[in-house]
Amino acid sequence: MTATLETTVNTRGHTMTADFGTRLRALLADRGMSMRGAARALRYDVAYLSRVVNGRQHPSAQLAAALDELLDADGQLAALAERVTPPACPDGEPPGPASDIARMQESAAYLLVHADRYGGDTVAPAAVQVWRSAQSRLDSGEIPDKAQRRYLAAVSQAAQVAGWLLFDAGGWDAARRAFLEAHMLARHAGDRPRQWFALDMLAMLDTELSRPGETRRIAEELLSERRIPPRVALLAHMRRGRAHAQAGDRRHALADLDAAHGGLEESLHPRDPEWTWWVNHREVTGHAGHALLSLGSPDAAVRKLRSVLPQATPRGVMLYRIELLRSYATARAWSEAEEELQKITTLLGQIRSGRNRHLLQEALRTVDAASGAPARLLALSGEAAASVAG
Repeated sequence: MTATLETTVNTRGHTMTADFGTRLRALLADRGMSMRGAARALRYDVAYLSRVVNGRQHPSAQLAAALDELLDADGQLAALAERVTPPACPDGEPPGPASDIARMQESAAYLLVHADRYGGDTVAPAAVQVWRSAQSRLDSGEIPDKAQRRYLAAVSQAAQVAGWLLFDAGGWDAARRAFLEAHMLARHAGDRPRQWFALDMLAMLDTELSRPGETRRIAEELLSERRIPPRVALLAHMRRGRAHAQAGDRRHALADLDAAHGGLEESLHPRDPEWTWWVNHREVTGHAGHALLSLGSPDAAVRKLRSVLPQATPRGVMLYRIELLRSYATARAWSEAEEELQKITTLLGQIRSGRNRHLLQEALRTVDAASGAPARLLALSGEAAASVAG
């Protein structure tokens, strides 16, 4: 009896970890998702996730929560993770840069999945705290020389995550500072792919703020790089296409967007950075819809935007519906505009995104300014405007 009890105690942590891995494998198979696909979706290192799946590393609470969100597991994985007795640090390592980096990655995964469902407003401050805390350790000189490059790259990633969530929360100036810091840190780390990522994020921000000249300059800087990876070039064409559309240059806008679509037909190249995994047909088509609306073609914009709705995240659905509202109001398709506005209103309490609120206010101004808009639609618009303002 004593020997059996001792065995149970000594193997308890490993057994529970194995249970977590077994359940995670089953959920991945049920959802038709590979382990690599899950790692990419959560911005996790696939080797780390593999160790968790195979019972060789404790699943953190953040990872379990992020996987529950991704796989619609209703808290199953979080419950299993709570039953595991974790080692003090990943892989038994003493506290230090490696464990700091693992915690940064886990936090980023959880915060990004949460934002995709509910918007960035509530989690942006937490992402900034993660980034600033790591930055403070870096600035204090605590990080050993042998770990400097890897730590710099990890803090650059933390700054990019904070920048993205600040962007989604509508904090444009703070997002710009985060992206610029991410670019500098990546440069100091000698991490060219992450430098490209920071530049792409800056181009995204300038597109949002209708600064086509700056967007175009960043895109052209990327395209001028020698041996630029295909997926990075695709993103640069997409950003530049949006910039041309905002400037009213239809021919060049459509040429760049066609180039971006064409790039999707090519297989992923070994030189494509891991962060480009999210560049897909939905993303490029959605941007084409935005561009067509800027070019005064609301009917064509509607076709693009409606085609991407089924694959969008909850936050993305809100964004596309707002653009559809603006498209319908521009085209004076009143019944469709009213239907979209009603759907948007139901989402307002669920998704807290300063960016989406800003875009909705612009769309509502389009509705209010449209000639011939029916009284019922104008009343709904007024109610939505009051809700957003409140």
